[in-house]
Amino acid sequence: MTDIAVIDYGMGNLHSVSTRLRQVAPTLEVTVTGDPAIVARAARVVFPGQGAMPDCMRELDAHGLRAAVLEAAHTKPFLGICIGLQMLFGASEEGDVACLGVMPGRVRRFADAMVTPAGERVKVPHMGWNRVRQAAAHPLWRGVADQAYFYFVHSYYVDTPEPSLIAGSSDYPQPFTCAVARDNVFAVQFHPEKSGADGVQLLTNFVQWQPASWLARPRQLASAS
Repeated sequence: MTDIAVIDYGMGNLHSVSTRLRQVAPTLEVTVTGDPAIVARAARVVFPGQGAMPDCMRELDAHGLRAAVLEAAHTKPFLGICIGLQMLFGASEEGDVACLGVMPGRVRRFADAMVTPAGERVKVPHMGWNRVRQAAAHPLWRGVADQAYFYFVHSYYVDTPEPSLIAGSSDYPQPFTCAVARDNVFAVQFHPEKSGADGVQLLTNFVQWQPASWLARPRQLASAS
C-alpha cells in the first residue's frame, strides 16, 4: 500500500506536486499513478489538475479513474488542487459538462470585463499571488496565518449553495470561494506546491491529517484547532 497517491490522468502538474510532497514527507511513499487499484489501496490521495474541464473529465474516464476518485473522496484523506477542486462539483460552465458531483455547486467563469474598486481592469485568467481568508478553523490551516498569500492560475471558480463547505475565499476583484472542506476532503483553487512556506505548511498538514479523529472531537475543541 502506498502512503500517498498523486492521481495521474494526464492533466496535472504532477512533478511539482509530487516533489513538494516528498520534501514534506521524506519517510512516506509518494506514488504518481494512473492505476485505479493503486489509488484504491493508498492511505491518502492528492487530486491535482490543470487544463480545460471537458478534457479533464474525458481523460479521467479514459484512464478508468472515476470510480477510484469517487471512492477516495468518500473514504480517505483527500486533497484536491486547482481543477481537482472544480471537478468535485456538479457541473462546469467550461464546455457545459457534468463533473463528479461530490459537492453541490457549479464551476463558473470570471467575467471578461471586471474592474477593481479603483477602476482598474483585471485580466482573465487570474494569475499570481492573492490573499486567502480562512472561513473556518481546519487542521490544514494549522500554522498558516489568515490572509496568507497563495499562488493562483485559473479562469474559473466554484459557486456552492452550501456556505458550510467554504473553508477559504479570496478576491478577484469580487469574493470567490478558493478552498472547500467536508469530512475527509479538503480542496483548494490555488497551488500549494507553488506557494512558498505557507503552501509547504498546508501540504505538511495534509500528510499528518487524521480526519476521523478531528471530526469526532466536540465542536468547541475543533474550533480551536
